[in-house]
Amino acid sequence: MTMSVTGEGRPGKVSEAGRSVRPEPLPPGLWKMAVVLALGPILALLDTTIVNVGIDSVGRDLHSSMASVQWVATGYLLAISLTMPLSGWAAGRFGARRAWLASVVLFVLGSALCGLAWSTGSLIAFRVLQGIGGGMIQPLGQSIMVQAAGPSRIGRVMGTLLLPISLAPVLGPILGGLVLEHLDWRWMFLLNVPVGLLTVLLAARWLPAEDRSELPRARLDVTGLVLLSPGLTALVYGLSTIGGGGTAGPVAVAAGAVLLAAYGWHALRIGRRRDGRAPLLDLRLFARRGFAVATANSFLQGAVLYSSMFLVPLYYQQVEHAGAVAAGLLLAPQALGTAVTSLLAGRITHRFAPRPLILLGIGCSLLGTVVFTQLGRGSGPADWLVVGSLALRGVGMGIIVIPGMAAVYGSVERAQVPAAAGAVNVLNRLGGALGTAVLTVVLQQAQVGHPGQPGAAFGATFWWVLALSALSIAPALLYPGAARKAG
Repeated sequence: MTMSVTGEGRPGKVSEAGRSVRPEPLPPGLWKMAVVLALGPILALLDTTIVNVGIDSVGRDLHSSMASVQWVATGYLLAISLTMPLSGWAAGRFGARRAWLASVVLFVLGSALCGLAWSTGSLIAFRVLQGIGGGMIQPLGQSIMVQAAGPSRIGRVMGTLLLPISLAPVLGPILGGLVLEHLDWRWMFLLNVPVGLLTVLLAARWLPAEDRSELPRARLDVTGLVLLSPGLTALVYGLSTIGGGGTAGPVAVAAGAVLLAAYGWHALRIGRRRDGRAPLLDLRLFARRGFAVATANSFLQGAVLYSSMFLVPLYYQQVEHAGAVAAGLLLAPQALGTAVTSLLAGRITHRFAPRPLILLGIGCSLLGTVVFTQLGRGSGPADWLVVGSLALRGVGMGIIVIPGMAAVYGSVERAQVPAAAGAVNVLNRLGGALGTAVLTVVLQQAQVGHPGQPGAAFGATFWWVLALSALSIAPALLYPGAARKAG
């Protein structure tokens, strides 16, 4: 029995005649790992969307201005940006399982303290603690799952992990609305505690222990930490505030760019040394074609996904005067399309080269976006057409993400998986921050250019979303276009 490689380094079983055969079923232990490792990011994503719905209630109860209370959301985002680059080092130093468990425990502790907060300042501080825990949950979980599954099963495993995670942005506003309608806002945080504790108990039982003797005992790259984490934090903060006017946003972006450039020089310099030191985020991974292409695509897809999740609910709230829960529900077709298609894509990724699948996904995403460019024209598109377009966008994203993730992890060695997970998640979040910031500025300018026509302003902004989607075709064309067989 020989092995074939789909794209770059993704082996799948083939028969002696070279034809694909049905892959082996996933063992029960791997399914249990997938379930427990999906619970962590679901907690973090649900918390983010629930809190966004409840910011106004928090401000009223704590007698805080919107300028102050918005840091409840911003502080969490910045804490995630600060800690996410540490995931690769933490996995190497303490073991991915221990680091993941510690991250979930810290997230749960932060949630409990948020529910007990007595002022806006204390709530912001506890949200930062929560974000420090939440920042490493997803990259560490991905690295554990990829290393346990092996290259030939990455697609199916990632499809399974993405299925519930895709639904979190839809469930968050619904749960947030129910909590605010029937309970105190503090329960937005306290609900995380029992679910988080259950996650920790299941993880302690279902995640296999690691052989500590095999860990590289990597030294912390302190210089890299001083440059990279503040650089990312400043860049994300600047991008998230640049549309609000003033100089704080542009200054933060400039400072972040300088720090990241300094980190790049530092990482490449120590990466050439042989004294056992490793950069916090290894830029040498980008010398691998499969990794560089896949992370570039992930960056652009992050920009498209997060910006559209910002624009669509905002349109229905500002133009159609829908409530927060109703606006969140309008994202359901897109989330369902992503969830179902990612599960199917996970089952067929090992059979096809990534380029045709990803180009198909981008095509679906483009077609699903065209309708939104017509907002504000006449009576606007029919509701059924909007729903269908959102579902088609979700289908496209579901097709894109699985072969992209398989290409990322299939292009690196097993020992490099934690570093690769940290890098791809950092770039995906940066893409989301950049896309949202750019489209916020574009929307503001469009509103000035279309006075009294809010729908037309959104329609003009979605042309930029269409352009971002089209831009992702460039890296997609660099993926391998045909399966290659070893031997």
